[in-house]
Amino acid sequence: MRTDKDRPSTWVRYRDGLCTGCYGGCCTMPVEVRAEDLIRLGVTDIDEVEGSKKKLAKRLIKEKIVASYREGTDLFMLAQRANDDCHFLHPQTRLCTVYEKRPGVCRKFPEIGPRPGFCPNSKVSAKIG
Repeated sequence: MRTDKDRPSTWVRYRDGLCTGCYGGCCTMPVEVRAEDLIRLGVTDIDEVEGSKKKLAKRLIKEKIVASYREGTDLFMLAQRANDDCHFLHPQTRLCTVYEKRPGVCRKFPEIGPRPGFCPNSKVSAKIG
């Protein structure tokens, strides 16, 4: 059975080394981030965040870095490409281009998420070949 990122019941239990050769299924799921994540990513600074988050969101939406901002939760949704890839996922290598600066939610995956301790691992050859 192949894993399906939209069906956590198909995910495999995470273990060390599982990411090696993976297609990056976790990097095709929607990601909500906080303002401090955007600062760490280098797409804004503390002054802009302390100003108007709505203005910040408008700018980042225009730049296609975020897709939306929810004032009630204070969360920004990272933009995804048409194929659902994260804005920061390299299309050929399938590696995160901002790994050292990645958002907190990405740092904690798969400890947190739709099925903690499991991931939608799928090998590159299963997707590309």
